[in-house]
Amino acid sequence: MDKGSFFAPSKTVDLSGMGTLEVVVAGDMTVSRLTFRPGWRWSAHVKPIVGGESCQTFHHGFVTSGRLAVRMDDGSQDEFAAGDVWVIPPGHDAWVVGDETVVALEFTPAATP
Repeated sequence: MDKGSFFAPSKTVDLSGMGTLEVVVAGDMTVSRLTFRPGWRWSAHVKPIVGGESCQTFHHGFVTSGRLAVRMDDGSQDEFAAGDVWVIPPGHDAWVVGDETVVALEFTPAATP
């Protein structure tokens, strides 16, 4: 048994003032809480931090509030809202839709935070 808490995350990353990434590690699992403010967009607020033309991270997550649009490099697009589970492969851009903050939880093996 192991325990972590978002009250004391292992790591917090500021996303250009428009959001945060909080990371908690418990056992062999990393759980990240993503918070994106209205106006947040990966290509504007994360790309300057990590580089590349599109997000190259594979995401497995659950949306707790707000709406997020995702456009894949091939042009396909979808929206995810509170209650949706996402699996988003590498090669995408994403942005907040509307004026509600997006909060989502993502799950990855601890070796690949």
